[in-house]
Amino acid sequence: MPHLYSILIFVFITMVYFSPLLKGEKLKQTDIVNFKGMVQEIVEHRDTYQEDPLWTNSMFSGMPAYQISVLYTGNLIKKFSKLFQLFLPNPSGYVFLYLLGFYFLIVSLGIDYRLAIIGAIAFAFSSYFFIIIEAGHNTKAHAIGYLAPVLASVLMVYRGKLFLGGVLTALFTSLMISANHFQITYYLVVVLIIIGLVKLFQSFKTKELSSFFKNVAVLILAGSLGLLTNISSFLTTSEYGAESMRGKSELTSDISNKTSGLDKSYATQWSYGVAESFTLLIPNFHGGSSGTELTTESNIYRGLSKITSNARKIIKQSPTYWGDQPFTSGPVYAGAIVFFLFVLGLFLINPITRIWILSSFILMLALSWGKNFMPLTDFFLDYVPGYSKFRAVSTTLVIVELLIPLVAILGLQKLLDLKGEYKGKLNKNLKISFVIVAGICLFFVLFPKAFFDFVGSSDIQLKNSGWPVADLQADRVNMFVSDAWRSLILVLIAAGSIFLFLNNTIKKNVLILLLGIFILGDMWVVNKRYLDNESFSSKRKVEQPFVKSIADQVILQDTDINYRVYNTTVSPFNDASTSFYHKSIGGYHGAKLKRYQEIIDQYLSKNQIEIFNMLNTKYFIINGQNNSPVAQLNPNAFGNAWFVNEVIEVENADQEIDTIGLVDLRSKAVVDKRFDYSSFEFDSLATINLTSYKANHLVYESISSTDQFAVFSEVFYDKGWNAYINNELVPHYRANYILRALNIPAGKNIVEFKFEPQTFKAGEQISLASSIILLLLILGVAYKEFK
Repeated sequence: MPHLYSILIFVFITMVYFSPLLKGEKLKQTDIVNFKGMVQEIVEHRDTYQEDPLWTNSMFSGMPAYQISVLYTGNLIKKFSKLFQLFLPNPSGYVFLYLLGFYFLIVSLGIDYRLAIIGAIAFAFSSYFFIIIEAGHNTKAHAIGYLAPVLASVLMVYRGKLFLGGVLTALFTSLMISANHFQITYYLVVVLIIIGLVKLFQSFKTKELSSFFKNVAVLILAGSLGLLTNISSFLTTSEYGAESMRGKSELTSDISNKTSGLDKSYATQWSYGVAESFTLLIPNFHGGSSGTELTTESNIYRGLSKITSNARKIIKQSPTYWGDQPFTSGPVYAGAIVFFLFVLGLFLINPITRIWILSSFILMLALSWGKNFMPLTDFFLDYVPGYSKFRAVSTTLVIVELLIPLVAILGLQKLLDLKGEYKGKLNKNLKISFVIVAGICLFFVLFPKAFFDFVGSSDIQLKNSGWPVADLQADRVNMFVSDAWRSLILVLIAAGSIFLFLNNTIKKNVLILLLGIFILGDMWVVNKRYLDNESFSSKRKVEQPFVKSIADQVILQDTDINYRVYNTTVSPFNDASTSFYHKSIGGYHGAKLKRYQEIIDQYLSKNQIEIFNMLNTKYFIINGQNNSPVAQLNPNAFGNAWFVNEVIEVENADQEIDTIGLVDLRSKAVVDKRFDYSSFEFDSLATINLTSYKANHLVYESISSTDQFAVFSEVFYDKGWNAYINNELVPHYRANYILRALNIPAGKNIVEFKFEPQTFKAGEQISLASSIILLLLILGVAYKEFK
């Protein structure tokens, strides 16, 4: 019954926070809007052909759909996901999962369920978790929800509950991987390795190594089973990852910036500032978000009012953030009271637990600094397998946000247990913790400008535009001091409540209730700064985000079955709205093909028209009168395929990418010498035309008197695309750095390209078999526990 009450409390809290959902409204999420654009062709293909295309041509001239939308039907375990979200509508289901998952972790450690409720609230309401929901990072939110359950299951195994802990480890590992955000999973694995090393050392000292290795064997088996249920997505993502921006580049320029994955400058672009880490305690330590709504009482409003009549509108998106990141939607705030309890808990928890938690905390915090702490970052990017595949190093703070409330609740339980025996020591620990945390807050209240100038990276530009930047900086100081006061008062309340409990003035139940109310109130108010009722809109507006412009309507009248569009009225390589109606040169994705990104960097971003032509860019959308989008026909687009009269052979990737900018690509093809193409004799009367189009199947008809060499305006990806001539499989080549090419014999031929990734097909079979095994184990452990 206590657990049922806890679940009801979680449902109530979640639905009150997301009350607009009860009125039929939906959350406006930028990434989900882009998702609707990038997924449209895939959805239409499924509806039309009753199959998953696994490829889309609607973004970046074509890319695998593995990280966009694929129905991995072999994985039966992922159906548990909605159950653990209690079938609540998104995004409330993710917050409920946060709450339930952390509650499970705390209860599994034998801690009072009332403290588990407080811990669940403290974890779930970390500001970053709500900020990513507002932005639409749903896969990240989903994966975060399984951090605590996986950790709980692993700790069960180390406590000797091999069958129960092992099956639960496999279950929650499976669900976490199926959430499809490997970065979060990767960071948790790092923590689990640290736990393993600490446990190994402990077992060595106590001479219990055999038990340790038995536990590790169970965990490896469980983790492997969880992975195997997702093997389709894992294999296809790994295969694609090597060819994507997360893989190693063949170019040798700017070599010091390159890794086996992302370039260092790209991977560390979102690095948390060292001082910015104080946002864990003081939310507005670095100005909150890059677009904060200020009041008419602000300095910047009064300053802007003197120079513009739009001051009231401008202050709705004030650039108050002055940290190291390019921009941010808000800070990583763990809660002032929770942070105070964390510091107190470090004095009280088990030494072995403290070692692995503190080691993980320090490592993840330091990694979040990225470019601000390059010795450590360089080491991880260069030598730690897999680390260079992920961007936004500040994401490591999700582990920090897991560990802070964990220590807080472990310490609070210890304080309640030890009160009678160690009252004097507990009072001393309380005072030390209060002096540390409250002292930090008080220092910043009294001396806000002692170390900081409150100058943002865009201030010079704003000043040159006529902004009263001094007024903006004054507002940043006010926000800083105000939240420092706020955190100081909250810490004082928490410390005072614990002091009264230790000295028998209030009862345990009263202390738990007070801490729970103040923690929820503190974090609720901060989260409402970034995700409130104004973030919701009508269901119709959210589900139909793209309205056809006149330019769209004009282009869609074209009866050509396959061509591309380049939209200059949006940020073309950071926007998927164009992909909703057209096959776009641009798009929105953090793992596009690396070679395509290199083409963007060297040519497309510089408007090199010849490259647009080879990509069959038939239309440009540009701004016309009154900034209305206008469709502009490009008569020089090369079309879907063409024959060339010469192949220029190059030595390496550097020569290949440079050469395509120097030659006539309509008559010449640039091919790496690694491809063993055949000789040919150019026929000026030869023709090749696209006769049938599907996202995963293209059919052409060619007629020529001699053997020809054809270039296709389709992105080369040999980990799935196969070429056929008259139903016979034939080799095809990469040309012009990113396109496909093929030797075609004389005569009339039917040429086909089919997307047939074998890793997907094999993976689905393994995934299904593994899911069945895990389901049987779940039934077995359920029967055993019930019995």
